[in-house]
Amino acid sequence: MARLFPQPQDKYPVVHMEDTDLDLPEHVRNADLRYTQFKSIARGGKCLIQSCKDFHLSRVVAHKSLLKEIANDPFEQKRFLREARVTAMLQHPNTIPIYELSRNNKGHYFFTMKLVEGYTLREVQDLAKQEGTQAVDGYGFHRMVTILIQVANALDYAHSHGVVHRDIKPANILMGPFGEVLLLDWGLAKVWSEEPEEVPEMPMLMNSDPSLTAQGKLQGTAHYMSPEQIEGSRDIDHRSDIYSMGAVLYEILAGRTTFTGDNLSKILEQVKHNDPPRPSEVALDRDIPPQLEEICMKCIAKNPDQRIQSARRLVAEMRSWRLRWASETS
Repeated sequence: MARLFPQPQDKYPVVHMEDTDLDLPEHVRNADLRYTQFKSIARGGKCLIQSCKDFHLSRVVAHKSLLKEIANDPFEQKRFLREARVTAMLQHPNTIPIYELSRNNKGHYFFTMKLVEGYTLREVQDLAKQEGTQAVDGYGFHRMVTILIQVANALDYAHSHGVVHRDIKPANILMGPFGEVLLLDWGLAKVWSEEPEEVPEMPMLMNSDPSLTAQGKLQGTAHYMSPEQIEGSRDIDHRSDIYSMGAVLYEILAGRTTFTGDNLSKILEQVKHNDPPRPSEVALDRDIPPQLEEICMKCIAKNPDQRIQSARRLVAEMRSWRLRWASETS
């Protein structure tokens, strides 16, 4: 059957590092008059996110900037520019719209984006751990899988454009008030280039990282990194994101991360060399669907060749489970 409308032309068949990491010309600045009424939303180890009023368009937006202590660091600047541009170029329903990339009157980079009032998957999971699953009614396995399907759709789109996210974790998955699901923080994304990249290959697992406490105890990022990413391989591909998706799904099913412990190096060694117990073995009080558990375990295989091989295939398998669940519960 012929299409009624032609498929729209893809404006960015491949996202190139030469486009994402390019410095802004020095003359590109935005006077502080455009954005007013700043209110802090979140402060991490590297960036500050605020809401503010865009005076030109009379709307409230989100404003992201590097912390002043690192605002002049060349590596952090490249990572920041890459995050803004990759997010802007990946125009997909599950990525956040970027409005402007510029400098303030001090010459420091910032970008503005759509302000989404919602909760991260990390916040939902933490509440469930603290107060029980009844405290987060409506976030059962079916809802969580629906959320992950949308994240995987964003990854499928990114992977088809030569982009690997490299930092999939619950804190980077945002659920909005209208049912939207957004995959955030593309600052560590790997993009296509003919030259070796200068931006560090993996999240900085240091005390300055917001995923670590002041004592260096593990809170987030490393639990979701693939073994090859921890090894520092420069040849990682989209299947590293598949591993991270599996690690997120594991926590949803088991109510805990794949490996536990308060020592960072011990956790990293376990991720590299050990197989985690199946979710059903550590969460005996949960009725974990076998098909969903199987999807999870395939994603977190140590060998990338043994994982589910694409985000598109992952979407198909999660949808298959969801359809089966719907038929069994109707």
